[in-house]
Amino acid sequence: CILQNVVNMVSVMVVGHLGELPLAGASLATSLANVTGYSLLTGMATAMDTLCGQAYGARLYHRLGVYKQRAMVVLSLACVPIVLIWANTARILVFLGQDPAISAVAGEYARWMIPSLVVYVPLQCHIRFLQSQSIVLPVTASSGTTALCHPLVCWLLVYKAGLGSKGAALSNAVSYGINLVILALYVRLSSTCKNTWSGFSREAFRELRQFTALAMPSAMMIWLGVVVI
Repeated sequence: CILQNVVNMVSVMVVGHLGELPLAGASLATSLANVTGYSLLTGMATAMDTLCGQAYGARLYHRLGVYKQRAMVVLSLACVPIVLIWANTARILVFLGQDPAISAVAGEYARWMIPSLVVYVPLQCHIRFLQSQSIVLPVTASSGTTALCHPLVCWLLVYKAGLGSKGAALSNAVSYGINLVILALYVRLSSTCKNTWSGFSREAFRELRQFTALAMPSAMMIWLGVVVI
């Protein structure tokens, strides 16, 4: 978890070298993104801990792959209101009394963070899928690799590509994508997942309401913890 959180932290640190205004905007946007997006999605994904743990203990191994896909569907639907919030971050912050200049920068940063949701959802589902099988080392290794690569990715987009703070926001999507590719390859190529992953299934689109009913309380627990901190 620490290694995964390094991604957002490094992005904000790199933006800090661009000036006080970009730093203030990036910090504000990141805080808003954590509260309104990342924490909720992470919390919803924890519903897999219960479902996958039960299925693995009962030796219903094929169910783990179904639950992973089902979680992707539900979390993807949950991204719709999140995208709307992030796309209107500047207006929301101004309405809440924040400085208009900082709000404008934060709004732009938040919009460029939207692509990260595309990879963040399957990434969290892959992580829970593997952890429920007590496969932790590959998850840690992929997160560590991502954390090591992220400063370079961030530097390339911010300075070499000339995107500035927008590049720092976009670098989150790139680094999360690297992490996802590593885990996806492990799931498909490793013999440890041959019983739990058998490909895509239509079952993923069934019982979505039941999964959501379990995911929402989990999301609220994580979200409340982030809000309090």
